[in-house]
Amino acid sequence: METSVAADSIRIFDTTLRDGEQCPGATLNGDEKLAIARQLARLGVDVIEAGFAYASPGDFAAVQTIAAAVGTEDGPVVCSLARAIKADIEAAAAAIKPAARGRIHTFISTSDIHLEYQLRKSRAEVLTIAEDMVALARSLCPDVEFSAMDATRTEPEYLYQVLERAIAAGATTVNIPDTVGYSTPEEFGALIRGIRENVPNIDQAIISVHGHNDLGLAVANFLEAVKNGARQLEVAVNGIGERAGNTALEEVVMALHVRRQFFNPYLGRPADSTAPLTRIDTQQLYKTSRLVSNLTGMLVQPNKAIVGANAFAHESGIHQDGILKNRLTYEIMDAQSIGLTSNEIVLGKHSGRHAFRTRLQELGFELDEQELNRAFLRFKELADKKKDITDWDLEAIANEELQAPTEVSFRLERVQVSCGDHEIPTATVTLRLPNGQEVTDAATGTGPVDAIYKAINRVAQVSNRLTEFSVQSVTAGIDAIGEVTIRLEHQGRTYSGHAANTDIVVASAQAYTNALNRLYGVQSRRSSISSEGSEVPVSAG
Repeated sequence: METSVAADSIRIFDTTLRDGEQCPGATLNGDEKLAIARQLARLGVDVIEAGFAYASPGDFAAVQTIAAAVGTEDGPVVCSLARAIKADIEAAAAAIKPAARGRIHTFISTSDIHLEYQLRKSRAEVLTIAEDMVALARSLCPDVEFSAMDATRTEPEYLYQVLERAIAAGATTVNIPDTVGYSTPEEFGALIRGIRENVPNIDQAIISVHGHNDLGLAVANFLEAVKNGARQLEVAVNGIGERAGNTALEEVVMALHVRRQFFNPYLGRPADSTAPLTRIDTQQLYKTSRLVSNLTGMLVQPNKAIVGANAFAHESGIHQDGILKNRLTYEIMDAQSIGLTSNEIVLGKHSGRHAFRTRLQELGFELDEQELNRAFLRFKELADKKKDITDWDLEAIANEELQAPTEVSFRLERVQVSCGDHEIPTATVTLRLPNGQEVTDAATGTGPVDAIYKAINRVAQVSNRLTEFSVQSVTAGIDAIGEVTIRLEHQGRTYSGHAANTDIVVASAQAYTNALNRLYGVQSRRSSISSEGSEVPVSAG
């Protein structure tokens, strides 16, 4: 079991599925978490924090599923968060058990303000709890991470004591979180340097950092931490997370990639070394960003660094002139280095199934036989409508297939709308119900999509509340595929639906139907459990 990392490399710990999911409106179901976890494995992250196993049966199941699916010998470490509480730690240990390499990440607050108002415990009590719970975690798993929550507002001398005791109890990684995004780069670097100089057994553990972007300083803080000895960075795709979000994975990875000659000496490397500082396959960054954006419904702002739509766009005449003469005049990295390919035609309407599968594999998609068959039919339909088929179009088709609900109770057979500036938006839909019956109904609304959703609700009769609706264009042009992501809420739970089509009205209807299928599937399982007796409790053993 690997419990250390080379001093001349940086480990990437991804918390998209745990802290990232805490972003308001970004709740993911188990299938969506698994899809993201598979892509994170392809991306090459070292550790996936798959969730908070004790939080709910759903979280436990998601962590366990991810541990079994991607926690292979050559895959990432699969981690579960746990408070410094016995039940939490035991649940985490059980959830990560299927992984070849698992990790328990336990935490407790250490700042005086948290101790007084949140924990209502003394410093001495927290020292004992940290030591005892790390020891318990270590008895259940050889890889244990300990976090001192609100470390940047903790009195340094006390923080040194807590870390020393945690390492002595068996922590292999100690994490220094800037929980409230309060620190500045100089302060954060000094804190990491102080830990290296004042914690006697720090050489027995990896120093990790976790940060929030409340002041827009998260990436800068992390780069300063690297200069001062941090060797694990806790990040989230697109920077999603609590409040202003987490440190963005793609930004810190590309900063280390583009400026590696600057950072090489801090990692004990020759300044001119071209060896990567992380294991990340940067050409998977754009695809990963799009997948997370689609599944969470959190759109990426156009001016977002690295993965924003404008990141490699140039409008200024001076800039355009320079780019035409030499791209290095105004670009510090190649768009292809993050997997942003040009809109080249890769397949056409006469392309066969084998060529289609091969291209999807080259793009990093592994579909089973049924998924491939359905995706190929979608490709043929698209090829009849759209002259130019791009990699982005293929990704949209594959992503939709991977995100499709496994249980299909309602099937959208047809949809038709009538609208205009002097018309009342009206939609007519035909749904195939779970019993096989086809039912057609119509409704009016404030717009065509609203009318569609009201018509579907009249037929399906599944109570819900639409909480989010977003549309994104996959490619440029009048015939571009539109991707629609919607979220429904029912009894405090969120259900998402995703669809892609050249007709965004049709995509909207398909996305809504997909979300209804997820909701209906959960209701059906609950009804089955109720009829058979009580739900089987999740075992922590």
